[in-house]
Amino acid sequence: MAQSFDASDVKKLKLLFTVVDRNKGEFYLDVISQFEVNCQFVVGGLGTANSELVNLLGLNIHKAVILSVVREDLVEEIMRSLEQRFETIRNGKGVAFAVPLSSVIGVNLYQFLSNNRLGREK
Repeated sequence: MAQSFDASDVKKLKLLFTVVDRNKGEFYLDVISQFEVNCQFVVGGLGTANSELVNLLGLNIHKAVILSVVREDLVEEIMRSLEQRFETIRNGKGVAFAVPLSSVIGVNLYQFLSNNRLGREK
């Protein structure tokens, strides 16, 4: 028997950007995935500091940019977790911010992205 999708099941989604040193990308993917995140992408990034500043400060200009689709109600908790790790992990500094997604086409896609399956209460 097919179940219907109720509008009260809808949770807003955000796109979370997390920028970290490339060698820490897998670690932060794992951290974020603990929060019911079904969709993440990683792309390579390159910092903008000039070579003199990079050498002087010992910076790593090779970055991992992680894009994660997360439920809005989990963003604060995810950000707290990331901030704690940015402060305590050796060479684990990073930047994270989230922007709202205004729409998603298709109930099945939305349910996958929000980890909201019919008949399962979140």
